Amino acid sequence: MEAISFVKYQGTGNDFVMIDDREQGFDLQDLSLVQQLCDRRFGVGADGLILIRLHTDYDFEMIYYNSDGSQSMCGNGSRCAVMFARELGIIGDRTHFLAIDGPHDAHVEDDLVYLKMGDVATVEERGQDLFINTGSPHHICFRESVTEANVQQDGAAIRYSDIYAKGGTNVNFVELRAENQIYVRTYERGVEGETLSCGTGVTAASLAASLQDYQSPVKVQTPGGQLSVSFEKVSTGGFTNIYLIGPAQRVFEGQIRP
Repeated sequence: MEAISFVKYQGTGNDFVMIDDREQGFDLQDLSLVQQLCDRRFGVGADGLILIRLHTDYDFEMIYYNSDGSQSMCGNGSRCAVMFARELGIIGDRTHFLAIDGPHDAHVEDDLVYLKMGDVATVEERGQDLFINTGSPHHICFRESVTEANVQQDGAAIRYSDIYAKGGTNVNFVELRAENQIYVRTYERGVEGETLSCGTGVTAASLAASLQDYQSPVKVQTPGGQLSVSFEKVSTGGFTNIYLIGPAQRVFEGQIRP
């Protein structure tokens, strides 16, 4: 197999192998290759892999894989994809692109990417917890101290619980802090462990915090850095004009021969 050129990006510690696949040379069915490239010991190492492809109706298409080869919407990955597409000269500071959950708009201001997320129609109760789908499914657990949470153990227990069955869910542990800020740690489905940040999870956690009188934009601290989420509430109980806001940085580039 020929060497694969890649660029590594990270968004608040959520890291991705980025591939310019405008020539469509990557085999989308070879999930073992995705897993190998994302492996932190035998590959490049990443939470996920992102292909940038051209699309007749959009500036580009982002094809995202979790490190296990499964697919979902990824907020931090989308922000990194926007910066990578800009680096490739596909877009300027504004874009309209396609992801697995549908079209998204985004723009870059200074070092921050403003990613418009899909509208959220409902927030569901799960006992004392909440469930919100922000392009990917998210279970929200409020905790007094997230620092002390056993994210791996407790997250896996919820992810594989009967209520979510085979499809599973991502699990976010959320601590409400002063000055309109929350602290979020996330167990990610597809990574099957804690990541330093999860964009769709941070978005879900911020919407959940708004039900506790937190105001837009909510400031979000994750183990990997700072994000913010802005939104508008609608009378039916949902949310619109949702933006995930944060940095996306190029780490390095290289080639790998699988």
